[in-house]
Amino acid sequence: MYRLVRNSIQKSSGFTLLETLMAMIIMASALLLLANSWSASNSRVKKTQLNFELATLLERKMNELEREYKGKPISEIPDSKEEDFGEEMKNYSWKMTSRKFEFPDISSSLTARDGGADQMTTMIIKKMSEHISKSIKEVTVTIYYKGSKKTLEVNATTYFVDFDRPIAI
Repeated sequence: MYRLVRNSIQKSSGFTLLETLMAMIIMASALLLLANSWSASNSRVKKTQLNFELATLLERKMNELEREYKGKPISEIPDSKEEDFGEEMKNYSWKMTSRKFEFPDISSSLTARDGGADQMTTMIIKKMSEHISKSIKEVTVTIYYKGSKKTLEVNATTYFVDFDRPIAI
């Protein structure tokens, strides 16, 4: 009977060193995986927030420029304009560039088809192409973010049309 009691006491006396080490290794691995997952998620959230801010600023600046130049002749739109967003957003700046819209000359494609085009039609098409080129201005707005590692930029292009410009025939 003494022997029976002694064996049962030895079996329930606690964990062995090997069992303790295995439990610690499993726990450390789980903590390492959790930390890596959290770090990757955190960096994705920051990147998404930065892209959202860039898109929001771009939309805001495009709306401001549309309100500023709406209903005005396209000759009043400057070729270039550049500013920052002030102290509250010191890492962000913007630049606007504009250029004349180049409408392709389609009169040559009219003369190349069967039967061609008469001189009057060709002249009207050329005049309309010139008028469209002078009545439209392409405006591109770029938002810059100057971070610690690199500069990011997003841009959008819109077209301003001067509907009040008279057609020269």
